[in-house]
Amino acid sequence: MEKLISFIIKSEKGFLKKPDINDGIYLTYNMLHKPALLGILGAIIGLGGYKKNGVLPEYYLALKDLPIGIKPVDDEKGNFQKTLVYYTNTTGFANEGENKAGATHLINEQTLIKPSYKIYLMLDMDNEHQKQLYENLKNQKAEYLPYLGKNDYSLWWDKDEVEEYEWENTGKSSNIIISTIFKKDQAIMDHVVKAIGRKALAEQKNYYYYFECLPISFNDKLFQYTMADFAYTNATLADTIDVNSNGLLKIKNKDEVVFLF
Repeated sequence: MEKLISFIIKSEKGFLKKPDINDGIYLTYNMLHKPALLGILGAIIGLGGYKKNGVLPEYYLALKDLPIGIKPVDDEKGNFQKTLVYYTNTTGFANEGENKAGATHLINEQTLIKPSYKIYLMLDMDNEHQKQLYENLKNQKAEYLPYLGKNDYSLWWDKDEVEEYEWENTGKSSNIIISTIFKKDQAIMDHVVKAIGRKALAEQKNYYYYFECLPISFNDKLFQYTMADFAYTNATLADTIDVNSNGLLKIKNKDEVVFLF
């Protein structure tokens, strides 16, 4: 049996480290991405993390096929405020080759301020891990302390904000807004631009479009992120679009479509 639910995670700060860094500064993704979210969900139900090089963690192997959706909350047109945090690494291993053991290394780290995300999950209640996840979320219980990218930045959710939904098979639909982030190549060009028209698009001052290339999984041979381009917008997809396919799902009794991946 499948169950569609949502909950909202919140943190005072967050750091979702990008693997490609600029000289002297560590950068963060703005949007929560799926591999990081799976780590959070794994902590909630007590699944193991990284223990050995070249071996994917228990939480990822158990949850990698779980369909998820992500929506920023209390954001500014998809973006969260950021600041730089400066600290000193005295272990001597922060920049091997330049620092000897015991030397200091100044770290500049871009940090998210008060990030919050609404998470959608399509749970298989016949799956032991996913059933446990449902119970823990409903009871606001975590086996391990979940955090947003660093163990300095613990996160929480309110059990009263856990929602359950029914969804409907409506086939072709129009005049919809995708309330979550979605893969850019699936809708932004075929439906947003074509539906609104380039001239109208330029005239609509209240529309906004946010884009970010985000990790969606791990390559199990290279042990690196597999990436995809995502978009987030408040624009209406006025052109006819096929919901309940390609990851798009219409929530029953709501003018809301979410993208699960």
